[in-house]
Amino acid sequence: MAYDFNNVFAKIIRGEIPCSKVYEDSFALAFHDINPKAPVHILIIPKGAYETYDAFASTAGDAEIAGFTRALAKVIAQAGLEGGYRLITNAGPHSHQEVPHYHIHLLGGRDLGAPLLG
Repeated sequence: MAYDFNNVFAKIIRGEIPCSKVYEDSFALAFHDINPKAPVHILIIPKGAYETYDAFASTAGDAEIAGFTRALAKVIAQAGLEGGYRLITNAGPHSHQEVPHYHIHLLGGRDLGAPLLG
């Protein structure tokens, strides 16, 4: 399946749609989710055109993968989630991925309940 350059996250990266930005560098953009599921709900997206984690991990260059991972760590540190946090990514229709651009949900700020896996 070809990447959809008109998806909402691609438009946010291009500045066509505004977001409540938390962090940005040359590899990643992080912003508050418009429909938060926790007191802290930040989306972290790579700036490259990747639909899922496996597409990102198998085709992004080493510098892009490292840069995105380090950006994720910076966002986590800035969020100040001393009580813990959860990282979630969805891939494909069975996971109910809503936007076809690889993204990570950073959730925290309260007890998130039991995870699907412990």
